[in-house]
Amino acid sequence: MLPAETAIASGASSDRMLISAARAVTLKLANQREAAVPHAPVLIRGGEPFQLSEARAVADPALDLKHPLKGPYKAEALEWREIAEAALELARIAGILPAFLVNPEDAGEAVPVAASDLADWSDRSQLSIATRAHLPVAACDTAEIVAFRSADDTREHVALIIGEQRGDVVPLVRLHSECLTGDILGSLKCDCGPQLDAALAAMAEIANEGGWGALLYLRQEGRGIGLVNKLRAYRLQDQGFDTVEANERLGLPDEARDFPTAARMLELLGARTIRLMTNNPKKVAALEAAGITVNERVPHQLPDNPHNARYLATKRDKSGHLL
Repeated sequence: MLPAETAIASGASSDRMLISAARAVTLKLANQREAAVPHAPVLIRGGEPFQLSEARAVADPALDLKHPLKGPYKAEALEWREIAEAALELARIAGILPAFLVNPEDAGEAVPVAASDLADWSDRSQLSIATRAHLPVAACDTAEIVAFRSADDTREHVALIIGEQRGDVVPLVRLHSECLTGDILGSLKCDCGPQLDAALAAMAEIANEGGWGALLYLRQEGRGIGLVNKLRAYRLQDQGFDTVEANERLGLPDEARDFPTAARMLELLGARTIRLMTNNPKKVAALEAAGITVNERVPHQLPDNPHNARYLATKRDKSGHLL
């Protein structure tokens, strides 16, 4: 298989494509028996081989308005579902569109995919502390930064420790997923930047009272779909879709963040019981499922603005956030 984005660059073609079930729905294929199973990968065939323009139009829903007439396509039986599921998940992890040309011509040497590839990548036991150092920050000039690295993952996560880390005090913890647009560029489309600043300020206040906090900065942009796919979702939002709808049209989950990695970071810090600053009950459940005790959920609510009001309402109404 070859990712559709790579195929577009290489000029390869194929008579079959692998896409997600969510993308199959937008292509009106869900009434076909082979495409009717929710969340299952879907193998499709066209009347002619998928060439440059058609492969891209199938893979990228941001082009739907430009290419409204596609197909017809037929969904075919998929006898290698586990491999297909692994391929689509690995595409998400890589931050590319979950669409592949199958057995493409003129694509160079084939690279096999096995279901075990995903399991090997997801082994959090390999995550360890790489180094730590003092890092004065605006919220607390005695803060310490701890860097985490895994042998099989290029992403480097960090934790910022605010206050004196003590085993007899339950820390206030915030899981903050990387957001280039909000944290660095000051985007008003989300509340990530203000949430980051407010969390650090709350931890500094607790530190002044003898407690401590840990902000885990996780390298999982766009709720786990990657920067480029997040911006693709933004483009769909410009067309009127909300955040959940945009991700679905891309064939990507609304929530793809890796909270077990955060649990492993907390274990390495010796913080197995925490107070979690979040409005998202799924974070609490995910950490507890990974062995972390959350003895209190601390609300983390900030005012909206005209640009992110719909985004926050969607998190509340569709993603179960407690705002």
